[in-house]
Amino acid sequence: MQGLTGDYTLTYSETSKGFPSFYSYYPDMMIGMNNYLYSFKGGNLYRHNTNDERNTYYGTFTSSQITSVFNDTPLENKIFKTIHLESDSAWTGTFISDQQTGGNIDADWFVKKEGNWFAFIRDTAFTPASTAEYPLRSLNGISSSQTVNSVAPAAVEVNFNINTSIGSILSIGDTLYFIPSPVASGSTPTLCGAVTEINIDLPAGLNQIVVDTSAGAIPPGQTDYFLFIKNQVAESHGVLGHYCEFTLTNDDTTATELFTVESEVMKSFP
Repeated sequence: MQGLTGDYTLTYSETSKGFPSFYSYYPDMMIGMNNYLYSFKGGNLYRHNTNDERNTYYGTFTSSQITSVFNDTPLENKIFKTIHLESDSAWTGTFISDQQTGGNIDADWFVKKEGNWFAFIRDTAFTPASTAEYPLRSLNGISSSQTVNSVAPAAVEVNFNINTSIGSILSIGDTLYFIPSPVASGSTPTLCGAVTEINIDLPAGLNQIVVDTSAGAIPPGQTDYFLFIKNQVAESHGVLGHYCEFTLTNDDTTATELFTVESEVMKSFP
């Protein structure tokens, strides 16, 4: 078949009574004979499933991919925390849901336990955050600032009243955002930058966050409202949604088998 994303071969399965697989190779002709599949391309004859180098057709390497969905109890909002592969090798994974832009797992993040592969699903964590991330648990409000002082060409000190609790959730490396004061309904947060220091000495009147603004913006006001988003790759919040669609990618050039894909899922209680 010829499509907008390039040429590919579509196969029919008698077992599933459908067309479940797409192949990157696009032959001039193919035929089955003596339990082997033969194809012709550019005047050359190829016998499939016999070469030592897998994921390679007609001398061109293409990754293997499989896409499916976790969709048990579709009416409940859930958190998809982990991925578990019954396979003889780890795969790279991407994850999307109806609530989040997605998550990902590199093949190197998997740990092998009792012959299977386990990993935590990390959020993609775009910076600046997408609008879909604002209602999620990774976003936390602080308060309006008391003063904002520039301490370097790309750094500011954000000072809060000593009665304001910055909280123990905020960590160095989290991303700080601000909304210009006075806060209006429907206001969109603006990226300030990454937190580099948290300085708290309340008896001395110090209640301060230092921010690297090289990738963000300096707050225009002295009393803007501040909020932060946790480093979602480090926190491993997983993916929130009613379902989770996953795509697994394998770049191995040797034979690899994947039997089942499982996820640790818990109901979300907002």
